[in-house]
Amino acid sequence: MITSVTYSLDHLGKLSDGRGLFEHADGTMRREEHGYCTDDNARLLVVTTREPDQGLAHTLSRIALRFVLEAQSSDGKTRNRMDRFGNWTDVATTDDCWGRSLWALGTAAIQHQDESIRWSALAGFNKGVGQRSPWSRSMAFAALGAAEVLSQDPTHTLARALLVDAISVIGPIRSGSWTWPEPRLRYANAVLAEAAIAAGAAVGSSKDLDQGLKMLKWLLNLETAHGHLSVTGAGGRGPRDRGVQFDQQPIEVASMADACWRAYNITGDQTWAKGVTAAADWFTGANDLGLLMCDEVSKGGFDGLHSDRVNVNQGAESTLALISTMQRAHSFVPAT
Repeated sequence: MITSVTYSLDHLGKLSDGRGLFEHADGTMRREEHGYCTDDNARLLVVTTREPDQGLAHTLSRIALRFVLEAQSSDGKTRNRMDRFGNWTDVATTDDCWGRSLWALGTAAIQHQDESIRWSALAGFNKGVGQRSPWSRSMAFAALGAAEVLSQDPTHTLARALLVDAISVIGPIRSGSWTWPEPRLRYANAVLAEAAIAAGAAVGSSKDLDQGLKMLKWLLNLETAHGHLSVTGAGGRGPRDRGVQFDQQPIEVASMADACWRAYNITGDQTWAKGVTAAADWFTGANDLGLLMCDEVSKGGFDGLHSDRVNVNQGAESTLALISTMQRAHSFVPAT
């Protein structure tokens, strides 16, 4: 049985204004002095696209889409940092903000209920899909959007090409017991497995699909301790690292939930449904400290699990991670 909380977009609404979603919070109060980032507004577009297009989801999805499209440069690269006055403070790159933008735009282009949003998002996706990043996570995020587009338009050659290139950048599993393409786990780790699964399924490559599933199985086993999820800490994890790690970040848990959700929908294997359950349970206290990782009043997500306490700030990334995980968990609950 899945343990999940009743999630709400209300805290995201309080972290936002008409320009975008602010990145940081002090407790429940947004810290406007730190400005906005495309990473979070792209994730906002993903989670609001999953919701019925009404109420706060309707408003926030349009704010997020506008922000993500404005972040794009003419060549399809993406800027990430905007100050509180609406000024971009960095240059366009193909870092994670580019990858997350393509993930969001591809998702909205296919799944959003509003046709005008779908067309605008697809135009943005098409603008950025020709770019490439040397970074595996950026390519993995982009691959999730490309897989969405290719699922509805098998003739979209640029989406297919990006998926093939993403698989190449992620790379093969290393030899030995370290069943992962990198020498160390870093952040949002499960997205690499999810991208391989999504790309393999989308382009019809059983080899890549199987590699992604193998990676995810290894990661889920590695990050399960004493019957609950115990994710890699912010410092990363290598083959010689043992035991529980902190500071644990909600983005790790959300990435695991997304990857397991995708694996379940492709394979039907209940192992992956249990992975989604474990991710949801992590927020509700089934973690290494046995503490809630969400605010039952504000419905915001706490920013991190330390060795002796919870970071009770409720910023955009952690709240989006909470909501995304609960969306995946609730998708397994039969309708009543």
